Amino acid sequence: MSLLAKIAEIENEMARTQKNKATSNHLGLLKARLAKLRRELICPKGGSGGGTGEGFDVAKTGDARIGFVGFPSVGKSTLLSNLAGVYSEVAAYEFTTLTTVPGVIRYKGAKIQLLDLPGIIEGAKDGKGRGRQVIAVARTCNLILIVLDVLKPLGHKNLIEHELEGFGIRLNKKPPNIGYKRKDKGGINFTATVRTIHSCVQSELDSDQVKSILAEYKIFNADITLRGDCTADDLIDVVEGNRVYLPCIYVLNKIDQISIEELDVIYKVPHCVPISAHSRWNFDDLLEKMWDYLKLVRIYTKPKGQLPDYTSPVVLPDDHTAVEDFCLKIHKTLIKEFKYALVWGASVKHNPQKVGKDHVMDDEDVIQLVKK
Repeated sequence: MSLLAKIAEIENEMARTQKNKATSNHLGLLKARLAKLRRELICPKGGSGGGTGEGFDVAKTGDARIGFVGFPSVGKSTLLSNLAGVYSEVAAYEFTTLTTVPGVIRYKGAKIQLLDLPGIIEGAKDGKGRGRQVIAVARTCNLILIVLDVLKPLGHKNLIEHELEGFGIRLNKKPPNIGYKRKDKGGINFTATVRTIHSCVQSELDSDQVKSILAEYKIFNADITLRGDCTADDLIDVVEGNRVYLPCIYVLNKIDQISIEELDVIYKVPHCVPISAHSRWNFDDLLEKMWDYLKLVRIYTKPKGQLPDYTSPVVLPDDHTAVEDFCLKIHKTLIKEFKYALVWGASVKHNPQKVGKDHVMDDEDVIQLVKK
């Protein structure tokens, strides 16, 4: 029996099973089996994971990487051409783009790489079309732009989310707050420490269900700590350990074909930006939202005795903005010669302030390094 047939069989059984307390253990087991089969599908056991395919392994350049994902002919190539000035083949028929087309834009001093990925078709997570390679590249991005046709957005949105979920990409979600540690002996040690005021018990997971899911992975000795109201899917994500949590913006293209009233409704949808790629409408709004979701921090350098250089900042992700991260971004040998740094800006009390390598900087701070 092929992998796809096994997956289809489990999905059918899950659809047939009623959801209640009595069947929760069984459903948890089925979800764990499904996750294992999906992983085998993405990375076959004998071999190197299916290969990237020609034109897919694009070198990562710049400070951040944004992938355009969507069905064929929703305007991804037009959007890239008009944003970055890169010519990605545009035509009125489907599947014009067959390989990944990279482009680069400069925004607020940061160099951002844009990738126009080939159109996803339904069933991509099961290996149809070039879907597997497309989604493998999407996993390496810092932000996903799902480009949708404004005339048929919801159906496409749900299908693309389903395909990406099948590949372990979680959109606009935080990693589940579950502590998981394997050990050599001692059995399964299960603790639930829910700190919320409203719910004081786990609504889905209990000790038996946790044990049955872990048994499916042949794990019989582990410490599991639930620090919130978690589901079976959350536990499976933590055990699999290969999930990617990415921010995502839904870009509704072709707004030149709808009325103003419809546009007002679209504007209220969370994580959405309506644009017209062909007419270049609302690009400012899109770029601003991309910047917000990327969460980048700009640090300006100041050579000794000179004015700060405000033209080319060093751009860091907002969770790695210590002085040490700044030094490593420039060159890894710099930290060995580091004595102290002078910082001007919002992160210090005095301007300038003498700081060590552990000092955390804010956006648009100015730094001067002093070597030994």
